Amino acid sequence: MNEPVVRVEDLSVAFSARGAWRSVVAGVSFAIGRRETLALVGESGSGKSVTALAMMRLLPRGATRTTGRVLLHGRDLVALPEAGMRAMRGNALAMIFQEPMTSLNPSLTVGDQISEVLRQHRRMRFAQAKAETLHLFDKVRIPAADRRFGEYPHQLSGGMRQRVMIAMALACRPKLLIADEPTTALDVTIQAEILALIRRLQEEEDLAVLFITHDMGVVAELADRTAVMSAGAIVESAETARLFAAPREAHTRMLLSAVPRLGSMRGIRRPARFPLAGAAGGEAVAEEDVNGGPAATPDGTGLPDAGAPPLLKVRGLTVRFDSSSGFFGRSTARVHAVEDVSFDIRPGETLALVGESGCGKSSTGRAILRLVRAHSGAVEFAGRDVLALPKSDLGFLRRDVQMIFQDPFASLDPRMRIGAAIAEPMLVHGVASRRTVPERVAELLAEVGLEAAMADRWPHEFSGGQRQRICIARALGLAPKLIIADEAVSALDASIKAQIVNLMLDLQRDLGLAFLFISHDMAVVERISHRVAVMYRGEIVEIGPRAAIFENPQHAYTRRLLAAVPVPDPAHRGLRRIFDDADPQPPLRAMGDPPVRRRWRTVAPGHAVQV
Repeated sequence: MNEPVVRVEDLSVAFSARGAWRSVVAGVSFAIGRRETLALVGESGSGKSVTALAMMRLLPRGATRTTGRVLLHGRDLVALPEAGMRAMRGNALAMIFQEPMTSLNPSLTVGDQISEVLRQHRRMRFAQAKAETLHLFDKVRIPAADRRFGEYPHQLSGGMRQRVMIAMALACRPKLLIADEPTTALDVTIQAEILALIRRLQEEEDLAVLFITHDMGVVAELADRTAVMSAGAIVESAETARLFAAPREAHTRMLLSAVPRLGSMRGIRRPARFPLAGAAGGEAVAEEDVNGGPAATPDGTGLPDAGAPPLLKVRGLTVRFDSSSGFFGRSTARVHAVEDVSFDIRPGETLALVGESGCGKSSTGRAILRLVRAHSGAVEFAGRDVLALPKSDLGFLRRDVQMIFQDPFASLDPRMRIGAAIAEPMLVHGVASRRTVPERVAELLAEVGLEAAMADRWPHEFSGGQRQRICIARALGLAPKLIIADEAVSALDASIKAQIVNLMLDLQRDLGLAFLFISHDMAVVERISHRVAVMYRGEIVEIGPRAAIFENPQHAYTRRLLAAVPVPDPAHRGLRRIFDDADPQPPLRAMGDPPVRRRWRTVAPGHAVQV
């Protein structure tokens, strides 16, 4: 390794809890040289993010105790006074955080937030800062940069917010970039471009990168060296290729064995559990082919009981958002977020909705639950027209259809202990009494791999992955018939992701649950879904049985998604093809401008593609 940019020596962190100090990071040491990437991997709660926050001196004073040294170009960050550390942050070192919504100021536009960094640290005037901000937006592939400059964080998708955070971190050209799960919220194509961007910046700026992730495919693609953390300590560290080829520690082998691999389901037509240590593997169960649905509404299923009436029927769903401009804020255009989307979901079936960030996947799920207003179309659940019902009659929908949101921190009340957060919907809907609810909460926490004693903790005391498990437990509490899972496992490390997917499959088998699984993780989609619908620019462009979509993709966009999936093997580094294509965002059309009516081609029974 060349001369280190940063050297961490015996870094230890303890938290004050109930009058005692609890060690969370113990004796961590590593170094990162110029143009080098060190991946820090491990299960959720292993201490990865705490290590990064300690390096940035962002842990709360008084409640934490940090020892050891963090030497950046010879200066010990741990010993610096706060004024000196403020001067270092943003200039010498920068951090991309895991949850962009909690890192962005909701009262300022995203353009102003990045401009503020440039004016403070690089002493730019407003016009210079705006021009540089637009350049950064282009670098991280934020479309319609001029319009996005004036938008607020809540107006952007999760993936778009993460791209804003990456642009902000790169604004002052730091020498050390700490990236804490920076591609978690991004789809595979944007993820690939962000990784390529980081590699290019390393060459141009002599950038050192500490990359914290649970995605072993990203590690194989980007990292020069990899350090594996468990219980606050580094248990193994080696060059990435050597660690993947011959891991020494059992914990490392467990992490690698839990990685979902695209293509592992070839020839298997039914969803299958992840083969985990001590758990039953994914046996394939044969299914009969099913003739497809109507040509006008492409449909089809891999379920044996294809004749069962749909639990959810969506026809021509359209969602549009007005875009205001001018001095008086008049609506002059509309974003066609969801355009003429149709599909069915039967009891016990999983339909995966995939596509790039901002393509309309989340808006589709929210429109089904009437969390956003549908412009037109029909949504029928259990035989009842959801869109036509008055709000007072939506109690059945709130109970029988649950949604797991993409951002776990934003969907948990920070003033409510997580036990109370899980219990509240069960008490409101009367599915548990105050006497029995503590026992049920403990069961739900155990089902998602958390301890019952954690019920008394606050949301901020958990890692991002642990908070997502809490949200899954809360959704399961009402025993719903349909779960809309919006990136439900994107924040989880590989082993917990495998456990949650197995849990969802077990619940589907035991309870007949149906899932609308919204995701950009194609390897997980391949394992969990019966059917797949691919969205692009607000429309479904291909739909069919999972095996047909993955083994015989027909639409160019579907092929692009599959080609961009990172392979968890360093030998394949740089071999993924990234296709150049148009903006995947839903189109902005003038008021009254009608969309183009699409034609469909039936490829095989149940498999249809736009032409």
